[in-house]
Amino acid sequence: MNAIKPNNPFLIAGYYSPEYFCDRQKETETIISALENGRNLSLIAPRRIGKTGLIKHVFYTLKQKNPDISTFYLDIYSTHCLGDFVKLFTSTILGNLDTEPEKILAGIGKFIRSCRPAVTFDELSGVPKISLDISPEQEEPTLKEIFDYLASADKRCYIAIDEFQQISQYPEKGIEALLRSYIQFLPNVNFIFAGSRQSLMQEMFVSSKRPFYQSTQIMSIGSIDCEEYTLFAQKFFSQRGTKLHADIFKKLYDKFDGQTWYIQYLLNRLYSYGRDVDAELIEYATAEIISEMEYLYAELLKTCSPGQAKLLKAVAAENCVAEPLSGDFISRYKLKAASSVSSALNKLIENELIYKSPEGYIVYDRFFERWLKSQQ
Repeated sequence: MNAIKPNNPFLIAGYYSPEYFCDRQKETETIISALENGRNLSLIAPRRIGKTGLIKHVFYTLKQKNPDISTFYLDIYSTHCLGDFVKLFTSTILGNLDTEPEKILAGIGKFIRSCRPAVTFDELSGVPKISLDISPEQEEPTLKEIFDYLASADKRCYIAIDEFQQISQYPEKGIEALLRSYIQFLPNVNFIFAGSRQSLMQEMFVSSKRPFYQSTQIMSIGSIDCEEYTLFAQKFFSQRGTKLHADIFKKLYDKFDGQTWYIQYLLNRLYSYGRDVDAELIEYATAEIISEMEYLYAELLKTCSPGQAKLLKAVAAENCVAEPLSGDFISRYKLKAASSVSSALNKLIENELIYKSPEGYIVYDRFFERWLKSQQ
């Protein structure tokens, strides 16, 4: 556990320790059970619900139980091709599988032959730093060598690949089959494949036509229980000598439908004021955040076509739209024909501006939603 405590206990990025992580006990136990019993796991949930924090909490807990294991986390959301993936995957593994510089260099020398990683040493710690220059023709051989390097490790390894559905968008063909062929022969390594695009993730792991079919335990996560979250939040406000009543927290929780990141962001801001929390202070904090994001949101709206922008505002006005192609919805907001609305909707979903929840379609960014309402 880190010796220095964070100034604000409501973290909005990264992971610190169990003290600053709320609940998810059942989910944590489920994932640990899967990994420790040799099962790979697919974790499917919307962005900003808390997948990354849960994964890092699981890894922290596993390391506490067994310090000799190795854990690796990589987010491939920003990768666009196999080359991007190989570079990120390789740089994540190399130099981190072993702690002793001699073993790191020996492993690199034995297994990495397709490219020649440049090795430098940190002047203070002596830990090797690895930089890579991988040409396109070396991508697949290098990837195989990294998997061989992992297979040679004399320890358990757990690897989380976040936004895993991104590989289905790479221009190269057969990437899923290529990864599956390597992963299935790693007896000492288990994976968490996390993703936020539900339809893509389900297609990858549930369709019998895809290489990863029935290769993982599938799991989804929802909102943190409101009562558990209330107690978690009240503890820190109480320690500071301020009050957050349960009914006030419930209003905050409901405002964002239990989406973890937005609740944490508001709690972080409210905690920083050093005052008792009431409904008025929540509105003030929300308005302050939206004001800070106003320029970004205005620029984001400019990237949309007129039809997409009008549909975005209509969805924001409704909070949640179960049937966006219905005549009632289209006429109420003076939208174009159903075919045009369908096309605009698909593009907004593709660009992750609108998300399809179980209840209906919502604006993905809940602060953006509030800003759009002010533009009506």
